[in-house]
Amino acid sequence: MRHDVVFVVGVGWLAVQLLVIVVSVARARNALERLVATDVGVLVLVGLLALVAARDGRSYALDAALALAVLAFVSTLAAGRYLGDRRPFEQPEQPEAGP
Repeated sequence: MRHDVVFVVGVGWLAVQLLVIVVSVARARNALERLVATDVGVLVLVGLLALVAARDGRSYALDAALALAVLAFVSTLAAGRYLGDRRPFEQPEQPEAGP
């Protein structure tokens, strides 16, 4: 019984956080603010999946949370690099050495 109350409170709190994050993505002024808000939203979803995995005692939700966290990390790095210098996967050009 007590664990169900903790689960419901946790899910409710994460749902409120997710709603605030959706509003902040909609109100973001630039792409960097949207990127950060989206990354935080994915972390809240990972927490929600972890809660579900803990309640059910099954590992599929935890596997999904882990995969989502890895994908979010890689996509945030790629998007941040793209927004920083507009070249996501190329190495910066090196000046040629003089004689």
